Amino acid sequence: MTDVLLIALFAFLGAAAAGLIGAAVLRLLRHRSLIVSLSVVAGVAVAAMLAGTLTVAWAMFLSPHDLYVVTTVVAMAALISLVTAVLLGRRVAAQSHELALATRSFGDGGTFAMPARQPAAELAALARELAATSAKLDSSRGRERALETSRRELVAWISHDLRTPLAGLRAMAEALEDGMAADSGRYLRQIRVEVERMNSMVGDLFELSRIQAGSLALAPARISLHDLVGDALAGADPLAREHGVRLVGDRIDEVPVEVDGKEMSRVLGNLLINAIRRTPPDGTVAVAAHRSDSGVVVSVTDGCGGIPEEDLPRVFDTGWRGSHARTPPAGAGLGLAIVRGIVEAHAGRTEVRNVQGGCCFSVTLPTA
Repeated sequence: MTDVLLIALFAFLGAAAAGLIGAAVLRLLRHRSLIVSLSVVAGVAVAAMLAGTLTVAWAMFLSPHDLYVVTTVVAMAALISLVTAVLLGRRVAAQSHELALATRSFGDGGTFAMPARQPAAELAALARELAATSAKLDSSRGRERALETSRRELVAWISHDLRTPLAGLRAMAEALEDGMAADSGRYLRQIRVEVERMNSMVGDLFELSRIQAGSLALAPARISLHDLVGDALAGADPLAREHGVRLVGDRIDEVPVEVDGKEMSRVLGNLLINAIRRTPPDGTVAVAAHRSDSGVVVSVTDGCGGIPEEDLPRVFDTGWRGSHARTPPAGAGLGLAIVRGIVEAHAGRTEVRNVQGGCCFSVTLPTA
C-alpha cells in the first residue's frame, strides 16, 4: 500500500510540474490561434503523463531498456495526440472563420446566413443566436426606414400646411393695413379661424413630441367607460351636425377603467373627429365599448369606404393622412399617431380593420 502511495505521489509531482509549465505557456499564447492552444493542451497532457512516468521510473530505478521502451510509447502517443489536436483545431478555426464572414455580412446591412458546413454544437448555438439577432436587426432597420420616411413626409406636409394659412394671414393683414378690406369683420373672423387651426396643429406637434420623448405624464383614475364615451360623443356632436353625420353610441357597457381621463378623452375625440370628417353626409359613425378576454375594447366605426390593404399597417404612423390631399380637412397626419402613443402609454393597443362600407378603429385597454 505504501509503494502505491509513493508511486502516486511521484506521478502527481511530475504531472503537476508539466501542468504548471503548460498553464504558463497557454497564458503566454492566449491571443494566438485556437490551433496553437489545442496543440499546447495535447502537449501538456502527454508531457504530464511522460513526466509522471519518468519520475516513477527514476524512483523505481528502472533499467535503461525499460525506460527507453516507456519513453518510446509515450512519444508515439504524443505524436498522435498532437496530430489530432492540429486537425481539430484547423476544423474549428475554419468554422469560426466562416461564422465571422457570415456575421460581417449582416453587420454591413445584409442578413445573416448560416454557414454551409454544419459547425460544432457551441458554434451552431452561436450561429442560431446570430440569426435571431440578424432578424431583429433587419426588423429594426425596417422600422427605422419607415419612421424616417414618416418624418420626412411630416416635415413636408407641416411646411405646406403652415405656409398656406400664413400666406392668407399675411394677405388679409396687408389688406386691413392698407384699408382695402371691404368687410373687415369677415377678415378678422377668418384670421381667427386660421390662427385656431395653426394653434391646434402646433398643439398636436407638442403632444406628439412628449409622447415620442417618453415624457407623457399620466394621472390614472378609476372612470366609468360609459361616462368617458358619453362625454366624447357630446363633444363631437356639433362637428357631426355640421357635416350631416349621425353619431350612434348605444352599445356601451358599464365597465370601469383605470385611465387618465384627459388623455383618453383626447384619444376618443381624435378618433371621432377623424371618423366624422371621413364619413360622407347622411352617413353614420358608431361607437361601441365592451369587455373582452384581452381587456376593455372601444371601437369607432365610420363610413369612409375602407382603407387600401397596403395602407393599413401605416394608419397610425406619424404623418400618414390616407391621401395626398393638402386641403385643411386632411389634417397634418398627427391625430392617429397621438392616439397610438397615448393608448400604448396606458399599456393598451390600437388596431384598424376594414368593415362593410368603412373601417373600424379599436382601442384595447387593461381592465381596472
